Amino acid sequence: MENKKSLTELVTNTNTNINSTERIVSVTTGGALLTYGLMRRDMKGIAFGIIGGILALRGATGHCQVYDAIGIDTSDGSIDLQHWLSGRVEVSKSVTINKSPAELYAFWRSFENLPQFMNHLESVTKIDERRSHWIAKAPLGYTVQWSAEITDEQLNDRIEWRSMEGADIPNSGKVEFLPTADRGTEVKVTLSYESPGGRIGALAAKIFGEEPNQQVEDDLRRFKRLMEAGLIIKTE
Repeated sequence: MENKKSLTELVTNTNTNINSTERIVSVTTGGALLTYGLMRRDMKGIAFGIIGGILALRGATGHCQVYDAIGIDTSDGSIDLQHWLSGRVEVSKSVTINKSPAELYAFWRSFENLPQFMNHLESVTKIDERRSHWIAKAPLGYTVQWSAEITDEQLNDRIEWRSMEGADIPNSGKVEFLPTADRGTEVKVTLSYESPGGRIGALAAKIFGEEPNQQVEDDLRRFKRLMEAGLIIKTE
């Protein structure tokens, strides 16, 4: 029978068992979490700081006690983590609004209107009829930006777009305005983007309150309030 490692061996073993990609991501994410934890100065901050410190140590030493315990070693490249570390994030959310497709389409098509209900957007600037420049908030007070172009659109029905070369976060998506039986409109947003740092980066974004599914859901809820009542109630 194979001998299991003792608790002491697991804790004291420092042999490298993670590859260089994991080490970089661990240090980057761990550093971000540690910084965020120090900024909060509360119990959650302490928890984030501890997690960040563990990740940063994992990356700095190249050793993971969890991997050691379950017998995983990625340092020789024998385990392909490329898919797990892939940063592709897919989001699809919808909301029904008591307005016509034409009204909603016209408001959304003027992209400069979007920061009114999309809290993560700082600005959208029109370049020409099909291109625009976007600046969005990122965790820890940073911003990201990209230029986008419309790839397909149907009046009062849908708008499709994708980011152009050089985007901080490559993304694409579409918004559809689907008439309902009660003369309202189902607004459906489908979004796809590359998360910095892969899925670990996406997890860090979730911890920082930037989880994309919830973000899009909140944006659509605010859009509904804005179009139906002409106001948005913002809460921290």
